[in-house]
Amino acid sequence: MSPVKFKTKRVTKVRKTKKNTAGPSTKLGVNLELAVFNQEGKEVEKIKLPEKIFGLKLNPDLVKQAYEAQMSQARIPYAHTKDRGEVRGGGKKPWRQKGTGRARHGSIRSPIWRGGGATFGPRKERIFARNINKKMRRAALLMVLSGKARDNEIVILDDLKLEAPKTKLMAQVIKNLGSIKNDLGKGALVVMSEKNENITRAAKNIPKFMTIGAQNLNIVDLLNYKYILMPRGAIEIIEKTFVK
Repeated sequence: MSPVKFKTKRVTKVRKTKKNTAGPSTKLGVNLELAVFNQEGKEVEKIKLPEKIFGLKLNPDLVKQAYEAQMSQARIPYAHTKDRGEVRGGGKKPWRQKGTGRARHGSIRSPIWRGGGATFGPRKERIFARNINKKMRRAALLMVLSGKARDNEIVILDDLKLEAPKTKLMAQVIKNLGSIKNDLGKGALVVMSEKNENITRAAKNIPKFMTIGAQNLNIVDLLNYKYILMPRGAIEIIEKTFVK
């Protein structure tokens, strides 16, 4: 008697995966509540930063792509070789076409001659610029701002004004803020809410410090400086300019 074979059905267990609904929030490790200081380095109040600017999750690939796109547009093609039409001389035919026993040539500036033009050399007409759309560029910029907030590298002031365009006045403000950040002297990007010639001229002579308008923020300057120093009014301008 042959053994009875039973048909068995394979049961595959489907694992239910929870959807990652973590959007811009404090669950990503970003402290959205920061203290506001005055120019003397004293805490005045505390504000909550907007999540859509300072609470985004970092995408390193997007940030890298936006950084390289901006740097490529600033690249200048210095390398340039001359072809046979740009090298000086060579207008006269070296010798007649036939009867000399030698190979025929039409110019001494041919690429096969010494001192002639270059073949397939680098040209200044080469374009190195890479394109990235506006939505991706803005998203990368806000991700860098979120990273600065997460690493506690943002110093917010209630206001930033100087009576005169003197370097010692701006240096004194930085010295007062040194109690908040001990290594503030390593460099900071001063983001201004409005054009202020006194601050621009006063910070020009301070090493590793740069001023920029809030509407002109870019990813390269944000990554080149460790700290961001800005008045609270600059946050509204950043929101109006980069958050759509």
